[in-house]
Amino acid sequence: MAPDFQAVDLDGKDISLSDFRGDVVLLHITNIENPLCRECEKALEAQTSQLSMLVQKDPGTKIVTLNVRKNSFSDNGPALAKEWWNINVTWPWIEDFDPYPLTGKYIGYSTLEGGFANPTLILIDKDGKVAGLYHVYQLGKGEIDGIQSADTLYSDLKRIERGEASGFKEIVSGQGANYLSMFFLGIVTSLSPCSVALLLAMFSYVMTARRKDEYLKKSASASKDGFMIGVAFTLGMAMVFFVVGLFLSDIGVFIRQARLFDLAAGLLMVILGINIIKPVGEIIEPVRSRLSHHKVDPDDLPPDKGGLMERSVKISMDLFNYSAFIGAFTLGVFFALGWAPCAVSLVFPVLIWLISQNVTPLGGGLMLFVFGVGHGVPVIPIATFSRAVGGQIGEKYISAGRYVTKIFGLAVIVIGLVYAVRFFGYKMW
Repeated sequence: MAPDFQAVDLDGKDISLSDFRGDVVLLHITNIENPLCRECEKALEAQTSQLSMLVQKDPGTKIVTLNVRKNSFSDNGPALAKEWWNINVTWPWIEDFDPYPLTGKYIGYSTLEGGFANPTLILIDKDGKVAGLYHVYQLGKGEIDGIQSADTLYSDLKRIERGEASGFKEIVSGQGANYLSMFFLGIVTSLSPCSVALLLAMFSYVMTARRKDEYLKKSASASKDGFMIGVAFTLGMAMVFFVVGLFLSDIGVFIRQARLFDLAAGLLMVILGINIIKPVGEIIEPVRSRLSHHKVDPDDLPPDKGGLMERSVKISMDLFNYSAFIGAFTLGVFFALGWAPCAVSLVFPVLIWLISQNVTPLGGGLMLFVFGVGHGVPVIPIATFSRAVGGQIGEKYISAGRYVTKIFGLAVIVIGLVYAVRFFGYKMW
């Protein structure tokens, strides 16, 4: 089924896709605003003109335009079409602004190989099912399906109206698999020895400060308390990732249109993958030491601005006095923000992958939230059991992480190479 939406068009009329049930609808998704994509202008003008001719040919044709608007200060699409191309738009036209609540529902249809097809034409049958799809033009690639003439669209709509099979296969969402993948990636990236060691040190301090002798005397109560603290800490981390996911998915639909995105993303992922296996700093250190014979005076070093994590723990400890859950949640937020230098090579490939996906801002936020939950999986047993048991668990995590992170690094390098060769026209997915 085509995703339903409710909106108000430029004439002030309430428009809902479900209101057209029983009629065949042509959904036109485009991006016409000032400044205009000059490379796309010819295709935008030609396709809008053909839609106008289609309405003249058959005034009963149902067309709805969703216009993606990045610049809120620009004139609306119909006004610009009239001014620039002398085209009269007489059908319902809806301007969709950030965070794109309408066109975001159709990302799976309006994107092709990671890029926005501008314009896109979606043919919807009487039952509200997608019966046809045209990617007219794509920035950097030129015409995909090409300009669809008024006669061609008229024939398509009449054929769908008669119920003739189009052979079009609905786009199946893979978000279920993506959520599972993000959860698994969260677990994998959490096994970084750096991350586990930092977690162990932090929770050892928190538990010692909070429980002291009570931690050993009331093991059952302490375990339950530790479990809740671990869950709250995980939710705090996941919330930070959720906000990051909202932002990245919001800008991703436009970043993906850049011609160099695949190449830049691929090369960056290769570098990050190498850094996961062996830090780049260690690789270039011999070269750097040969080039530089100057001894660094310790007095010349910038003052240490450390202690951020210590101050964060102190703030969280103060909140623990009011609520253990709030204190642990806050600690999770601080950890997600302050832990980045420890595992940037592990997390950045995940962020790059998210930018390349066709997801709405909310969908991207939820994906990274699930990633954050997966990343918090090791936290819960470390926080639940005694320091001795938690330490043993942490040691096993570190031992496994040495191998898992290297495998992950190799996978990141391979994926980076796949991204990079896409720039040269080799599509492996």
